[in-house]
Amino acid sequence: MKILKNLFIILLIFFSLLFLVKHKVNSQVCGSKEECEKLISETEQKLSVVRNQKNSLSAEIQYMDSQIYLTTLRIQNTQQQIVNTEEEIETLGGRIQGVNDSLDYLTKLLFNKIKEGYKRREIPFFNILLDSDNASTLFNQLKYTQIAQENDRRVAYQLQQAKQNFEDQKDLRERKVQELDQLRISLGIQNSNLQSQRLSKQRLLTVTQSDEKNYQLLLSRLRAEYAAIQGIIAGAGIETQLRDVKKGDTIASIIQGSSCNSSGSHLHFIVQEGGSVNNPFNYLSNVDYTNYTGGDAWSPSGSWEWPVIPRIGFYQGYGETTCVKSGWCSSIYSFHNGLDIYGASADVKAVSDGTLYRGSYSGGCTLPYSKVTHKDSNITTLYLHTYTQ
Repeated sequence: MKILKNLFIILLIFFSLLFLVKHKVNSQVCGSKEECEKLISETEQKLSVVRNQKNSLSAEIQYMDSQIYLTTLRIQNTQQQIVNTEEEIETLGGRIQGVNDSLDYLTKLLFNKIKEGYKRREIPFFNILLDSDNASTLFNQLKYTQIAQENDRRVAYQLQQAKQNFEDQKDLRERKVQELDQLRISLGIQNSNLQSQRLSKQRLLTVTQSDEKNYQLLLSRLRAEYAAIQGIIAGAGIETQLRDVKKGDTIASIIQGSSCNSSGSHLHFIVQEGGSVNNPFNYLSNVDYTNYTGGDAWSPSGSWEWPVIPRIGFYQGYGETTCVKSGWCSSIYSFHNGLDIYGASADVKAVSDGTLYRGSYSGGCTLPYSKVTHKDSNITTLYLHTYTQ
């Protein structure tokens, strides 16, 4: 077994390299913001073309490689912006210190001039007239007083300008600090996206064993599952009413292994309210979990107990998931309408009081599910890939 396992790993690496060689993605790096933005724009255009051609495993890998390269470029661009912003903040810090020094100097200068002005005001004009030897001396003293007043006004104006400049530089630096914080947050998100994209690619290669036939089989299963889910949500399944159930009652068990339109054991949990599909996280309470999604957010904010026993295995979230954004799921759907989960056992429990139904949907094969319509509300919960008990 160990020899076979090692052989499989070697073959997996070989086929991965083969795809990269056959569908080589430009690995050029950018050295400036302008160069990064140009490469990002060119890669986005290429990606939009490749997106519509994902009809084979090689095309899917090419698409994933293009996504990985695009995210790498965005990371480089953000890193360059962070460096530039840090330099701007440092420069502004020096300017602020210089303006602050000028402000101190002008404040002291103006204070001293005001003191001198008051001293001059203490000598009455009549005394100046009597002490003057002649009209020329009086004229010179008056002229000096006028010049001193003009200098005072000039210093006061410079002080006002220095104050305004100081405030402007402080405001600009504060905006740059906030911009730097946002860039660092963006960089964290981009690095997380890159990790998710690489993980999605590795998972696809592992699941398909780098084989086109396996890829097409997986793709057809997922498309059939999506069509079945849409049919069940629309009420097209065959359902039989069984009994009333209480919150926490065991109502079903998750089908083990591969089954109709499912490549592995999991519960696809859906919440409908008033006929509309809602995010199950809005109803479920927070519990221990392990995130296998590659990047989907875990955000329970409700009060319901979970339909499976914690610790929860979290395989795909609700909405535009990581698999939709960076994986092969985008070949099938653009929005995931439930949660893919597993628990400490295969048991499935009712999240609230209601009436239990056994359901099935046929579309090439029969997909079994359980349904509970909840009392005193217009909420229905669906438990797909389960045998109703």
